[in-house]
Amino acid sequence: MSSFNTFGFHPAILAAVEKLGFESATPVQAQTIPPLLQGRDVISQARTGSGKTAAFGLPMLELLKDGGRDVRALVLAPTRELAMQVSEAVRSFSQGLPVSIATIYGGASYGPQLKALRNGANIVVGTPGRVIDHLERGTLDLSSVEMLVLDEADEMLQMGFLDSIERVLEALPEKRKIALFSATMPAAIRRVSERFLNDPVTVRVESGPLSVEHIEQYWILVPQRRKLEALLRILQSDPSGATLIFTRTRKGCAEVADGLVRHGVTADAIHGELNQPARERVLGSLRAKKLSVLVATDVAARGLDVSHLSRVINFDYPSGPEAYVHRIGRTARAGASGVAITLVTPAEQRKLRFLQKAIRFDIEEMRPPTLDELAIIQRNALWRELEGARGGADLSHIRSWLEGVQEESGMLPVDIATAALHLLTEQRGVDLSTSGEITSRGDEAPGEDGAKAPLGLTRVASGSNWQEPAPTKTPRAARSSVPRGQRENEVELFLKIGLDAGVRPADIVGALANEVGITGSDIGRIDLFDRKAFVGLPREVADRVLAEFPTLLVRGRPVALSLAHPRSASPPPWKKSKHRHASTGHNARPRKGSGRK
Repeated sequence: MSSFNTFGFHPAILAAVEKLGFESATPVQAQTIPPLLQGRDVISQARTGSGKTAAFGLPMLELLKDGGRDVRALVLAPTRELAMQVSEAVRSFSQGLPVSIATIYGGASYGPQLKALRNGANIVVGTPGRVIDHLERGTLDLSSVEMLVLDEADEMLQMGFLDSIERVLEALPEKRKIALFSATMPAAIRRVSERFLNDPVTVRVESGPLSVEHIEQYWILVPQRRKLEALLRILQSDPSGATLIFTRTRKGCAEVADGLVRHGVTADAIHGELNQPARERVLGSLRAKKLSVLVATDVAARGLDVSHLSRVINFDYPSGPEAYVHRIGRTARAGASGVAITLVTPAEQRKLRFLQKAIRFDIEEMRPPTLDELAIIQRNALWRELEGARGGADLSHIRSWLEGVQEESGMLPVDIATAALHLLTEQRGVDLSTSGEITSRGDEAPGEDGAKAPLGLTRVASGSNWQEPAPTKTPRAARSSVPRGQRENEVELFLKIGLDAGVRPADIVGALANEVGITGSDIGRIDLFDRKAFVGLPREVADRVLAEFPTLLVRGRPVALSLAHPRSASPPPWKKSKHRHASTGHNARPRKGSGRK
């Protein structure tokens, strides 16, 4: 590991690094900082939690150490959470330097952001949509930018921001340096790098295409209807550390959190419906370790950085290998250990095989503890806690009181202890009703094959206790009428806003992702006209959106949502009108006609 003293940073930067407790550079920092200090463009493929913010933040501050009033550096991040996180980190590195930072993102008032820009921010950290808004308003000038950072470029691509990224790159001066950070390198990101980066240095600090070898990974076969039961057993068998649970939808997120709370688990949820103050309250509780379990959607968890997350559980199967890597990358940060567990239904086993092939990692099958095994685990944990309490505090006053109560009541000591334990276990939701014996099990338990497994999980040698008999085959005619899900444009939403208001497909994708919690894979074609737009969605997703979101904030304007009437491919001649058209890359095809509602 390299010492930060070897890079030649300004004394103020070194003092800030030392104050923050950084002793040596991580691999991504050691390989990225030198070429950036030399003025080279860099492509860095590194996992979340590898220290990439300092990898670009420290060289950026070295470049801008004399301050000024122009915007000299821009960082693009996919979500407001990540933008705020990057700003906070860079600000902590800049103590003692005449450098100012502005954070601009959607879903927030323009006032404070405009004030920060007018006051002369040297570094702007923002989301693509809001950066484009300020460019079009003339409130953000990029003509003096010396360094651009694309943070989590693959996430921005998945959220539909490719056009916005290219527009920002085209607005930069010809002489500038670019640092592109991405956990994966899709073809579109490679094309961007080939077009805009000049002879970049490529940094890849992980072996394997998607870098997950540093995390213990397991999967559990469980029917959909028993997922919550399996989740509870996992959490109850090992309640230590903080756990992040991923669900596919906002509704599912809330339902899982509510189900855990009903069973005595300290849990909360973050999803697209939460406003920023509520989101910050939940994340503050998690960081302060007042909250042990957080349930989140993929969109809501982007940019989440909590160092003590020891476990990630995929309650709902991830949308693909990249989503899986981003999810489990929330644990095992900064060299810490971490565990990832994925609940897999029988119908999802084929997807699991594809996932393992894509990440080149053999995820091991486990099963959660049976009720008897869970009771034994909880007994052992309770007994160790009692032993620790006996030797860790002065209990003489309690002993004196109990001796007096025992003498007056005539109760035996074992009866008093039994009643006390009954109250304690009821309060904690611990079940001791099993014939199992207390064992010195420690942190691991033997599996069915005699090997060791994490506490609460048992290796599966053949089959799974959770697997139910396969359902009988459905006749062909009936199968064809079953909704497939993820269909392209089963229905369309109508928005009364369009090209005349400066709306781009990325604006609508970003609004649906950030505000509603819809993933890019659920969004079909988006057709834009002068004063209206149509968004293709699966029917069940559209029904949920209309039920819960009567309006959507697009480019700072509330827009009413409604279900579009079916559109004819060729409207009658008297209905035709001249219009401009734009479509997303989500299976986009140009349409003919005016697209009447």
